[in-house]
Amino acid sequence: MENSVTLEQALNRIEELEKENAELRKELEYYRNRKMSGRQKHNAKWMAIYNDFVACYESGMTMVEIAKRNNVSERTIYRYKAYYDEMKKTEE
Repeated sequence: MENSVTLEQALNRIEELEKENAELRKELEYYRNRKMSGRQKHNAKWMAIYNDFVACYESGMTMVEIAKRNNVSERTIYRYKAYYDEMKKTEE
């Protein structure tokens, strides 16, 4: 048995499918642009805190003071210190 579809029904169905397609495109764009989990090393935020760490560390501030100043954990500051020491070693 064959279904007969009027032009109006077909146009309504096309409109529904276009709306659904637009929603799916938005969802796809969200997934394309989301950040992956985990530490994003050397992005702009990381570099800003690292540069502040270097300035503070070289001026004699303690690790705890630097961590509080940048609102990060002490462990993060020690990671920056390890990176700093590694960079100093390669410069020599």
